[in-house]
Amino acid sequence: MVESPRWHNGRLWFAHWGAGEIVAVDLEGTSEVMAHGPEGLGWTIDWLPDGRLLVTGKQLLCVEPDGSAVPYADLSDITQLGWNDIVVDGRGNVYVTSIAFDYLAGKPPDAGIIALVTPDGKSRQVAGGLRFPNGMVVTPDNATLIIGESFAGRLTAFDIDATGDLSNRRVWAEGLGPDAICMDAEGAVWTGTGDTRLSTGRDDSPAGAVARVREGGEELNRVEHDRSILGCALGGPDRRTLFLVATEWRGTDQLDKVLAERTGQVLTAPAPTPGAGWP
Repeated sequence: MVESPRWHNGRLWFAHWGAGEIVAVDLEGTSEVMAHGPEGLGWTIDWLPDGRLLVTGKQLLCVEPDGSAVPYADLSDITQLGWNDIVVDGRGNVYVTSIAFDYLAGKPPDAGIIALVTPDGKSRQVAGGLRFPNGMVVTPDNATLIIGESFAGRLTAFDIDATGDLSNRRVWAEGLGPDAICMDAEGAVWTGTGDTRLSTGRDDSPAGAVARVREGGEELNRVEHDRSILGCALGGPDRRTLFLVATEWRGTDQLDKVLAERTGQVLTAPAPTPGAGWP
């Protein structure tokens, strides 16, 4: 399973779940294992302004230049249920999410949180009550954070103040199926729309799709695929290449089979507008 696509230093990097690998691939398709992540699922990657790689999981880790992974911040007083998605903004603030419930056990999914780690190493919770918080983007001016609430089918926005705190929570767009998301220079967001077979009731519908939407939910562009799309990123030399990561999602009861069959894919499509903001 492929997740957390990020364009970095001329290549697409991604988390290779199940294999515990952090992989980089160029536009010709040549890939390289760059580091190792947790063996399980649900972890993601991003970079600090100084180029060090951050990896989420049971704790937030930093990969040092010698390849060693060390704790970046102690977040255990916020939650001990692990950390999922991550975004580092232009000021070096690190935002990480936790779904804060046992996904495989099916407990209520309305306890998700966002934590902030500031450049001085201090951490605190800055949002809560999220329904499975997933991918995040920060606008180029560092003024707004947009996050996908997967189980609510919406994108939610917050204002970011000078200290990194979040306020003015509001619905940015609804009727979606967001996972990893990305923003372009026109302020539109590329986001998943969920399994279209479920929404249409037709088995011949595409299994996955991403849409480019404005604030308010107006759909501008769409890309469909025969597998579930777990994330998207804008990259390439001019950031006009849309990268999609996909897999044959069959539900949590078939995770082991999906991982064993290695159905993950990295796809590309042209984008009408270049990427902007973070990641």
